[in-house]
Amino acid sequence: MTKPPLIHKPVKVIPEYLKAFISKQDPSLYTPMDHASWRFILKISKNFFTQHAHKKYLDGLRETGISTDRIPLIEEMNPSLEKFGWQAVAVVGFIPPSIFMEFLSLGILPIACDMRTIDHLTYTPAPDIVHEAAGHAPIIADYEYSNYLRSYGEISRKAIYSSQDLQVYLAIRHLSDTKENLLSTPQNIIDAEIQLEKTLTAITFISEATLLSRMGWWTFEYGLIGSITDPKIYGAGLLSSLRESYHLYDKNVKKMEFSLKCIEMNYDITRPQPQLFVASDFKILEETLETLSSQMAFKRGGLYGLNQAKQAETITTTELDSGIQISGVLSDFLQDKGGNPSYLKFIGPTQISFQDQEIEGQGVSTHPQGFSTPIENLSEIQLLQAGFEKGKEGQLLFPSGITLRGRWTKSIYRQGKLILATFEECCVQKGSEILFSPNWGNFDMVCGLRVVSVFGGAADRQKYLDHSKEAIPAPRHQKTNLTAENQGLNKLYAQVRRIRDSAALDQTIITEIFYSLEKNYPNDWLLRYELLELCKKNSLNFPWEKKLRKNLTRIGKQSPEIAE
Repeated sequence: MTKPPLIHKPVKVIPEYLKAFISKQDPSLYTPMDHASWRFILKISKNFFTQHAHKKYLDGLRETGISTDRIPLIEEMNPSLEKFGWQAVAVVGFIPPSIFMEFLSLGILPIACDMRTIDHLTYTPAPDIVHEAAGHAPIIADYEYSNYLRSYGEISRKAIYSSQDLQVYLAIRHLSDTKENLLSTPQNIIDAEIQLEKTLTAITFISEATLLSRMGWWTFEYGLIGSITDPKIYGAGLLSSLRESYHLYDKNVKKMEFSLKCIEMNYDITRPQPQLFVASDFKILEETLETLSSQMAFKRGGLYGLNQAKQAETITTTELDSGIQISGVLSDFLQDKGGNPSYLKFIGPTQISFQDQEIEGQGVSTHPQGFSTPIENLSEIQLLQAGFEKGKEGQLLFPSGITLRGRWTKSIYRQGKLILATFEECCVQKGSEILFSPNWGNFDMVCGLRVVSVFGGAADRQKYLDHSKEAIPAPRHQKTNLTAENQGLNKLYAQVRRIRDSAALDQTIITEIFYSLEKNYPNDWLLRYELLELCKKNSLNFPWEKKLRKNLTRIGKQSPEIAE
C-alpha cells in the first residue's frame, strides 16, 4: 500500500521578526504593459515547457492558482498553496538569504512583487513575480519536491553565515537594483559589476551558507531532472528565463549528474550558466541534502563548530549538552590539554537560552558587551563542597586548569539540573591570564561539558532582535514601471486588452491603435505582437498588417534578445 504524501500544515502565526520583511502587494502598481508582459511570458512558456519542463509544471500553474492572463495576486494563490502545506507572502527585491531560508523552513514562499520591465522580459537578475510565482510555485505542487524545499529551508536556517556572505549579498542586491532601475546609466551598471567582483575576490573562506546556496542554485533555481540525454526543467531560474531555458539544450552547456559535488561549483547570477546538474528524481535531492547536513556545525558541534563560528564573525549559537545555548559573536575559545573546548568568549550583544527560549534576565540587555564562560559541569553539591555557602567566598578549580573565585548568589535550574550559576566579586583565570575581573560586574557561568551543536543566528531570535541594536531594514516598497514617457503607450495596451476581453471587435479602434504606434512608439514590439495575435485569432485582415510585420523585423534587428 502506497504511503500518503506528507503534507505540512501551513504556519498560522508568522514570527514578528519575519513580518518585518513582508511588504504589501499593490495590484494598482501593475501597468497594462506589465500584464501584457506577464501574459506573453506565460504563453510562450507554456508552449515551450510542455515539452521541456517537469511534468508537474503545467498542472502546477493551475493547482497553485496562477493565471496566464494576468499577474497573480498572492491572496488568491494562498488558498491553493495551502493544499500543499504552503503559503506565500509579499516581499520586494532581495531579502537576506538567511531570512529567505527561514521563510522556506516554515513552508512560506516569499514572492517578490515587482514586475520585470519589458526590456528584461526573458531574464532579470532581480527577484520578481515571474521568477517567484511562475518559477517556484508550480513545482511546489509536487509533494517530493515540496518536502525537499522545506527541508532545505530548515537546514539552511541552521547554516552559519559569514560577514563576507553579507557583503556579497549587499553587492548582488545593489547590482540587481541597478540593472532594473530605469534611470541607471551603463556606467552605473559597470560600477556595480566591478563592486560585486571586488567583493567576491575578497572572500577568504567558504562558509556553510555558501555551500548550501550553491546546492540551492543547482537544484531549485537551475535544476534539471530526468536523464542526461533528456533532461526536464524544474528550477525556477530556468522556468522564469525562457531565453536561458532555450539555450540550455545547446551542446556547449554541459549536463552533469547531480551529486554532492555540486557544492564545489560556484555560480554567477549575472551570466548564463555554463553547466547544469541533472537529478534522476526529487528523492535524491533530499538524500544529498541530508548528507550535506551531516557535515555541518549544527550536527557536528565541538571544535569544528566553534572554528566555523569564530571564522564567520557573525551571530551564532553554541549549544552545550545540558541544553543551554549561548548566542552572540564568538570571538575566541580556549582548549584544555586534551584539545577539548574549555572556555568561550563572545563579543557584543549576547543571549543565554534553554531549548530556544531566552532565560529570563539573560538576554542582550544583561549581556550587551559580551559574555564568557568555562565549559564545565557544575552541581550545587560541588559549589557547597568548594565553600560557596551563605554568601561566603569559595573557589573552584576545574580540570581544564581554570579557577573561579567569588560569592555564589543565584542559580537557575531546568529539568531538575543546574544550568546557570551567578557569582559576585568573581575572578576567573587560567594561570596568570585573567579571564574575568571582579570589576566587570556579576559573572554568569553556564553549565555543560560538551559543545553538541553550533548553528547560525540566535536561539530565541525574536527576543534577541527585540533587545539588540541589530537593525531590521524597513520593507521596501513595490515599484511601478509606469513612467511619464510610457503613459500614452500604456493607454494603448489597456485598449487592446479591453478589445481582447470583449465579445465585439471594433476594427476602427484597432486601426487607430496601429497608427498611433507607428507615429508615437516606433520601437515597441509587444503591442504590435498583440495586434497580430488579435488579427490571427479573429481572422481579421488589415491592409497595414504587412507593414506591422516589417516593423517587427526591423525592431528585432536592433536587439538579439528581442529578435529571439
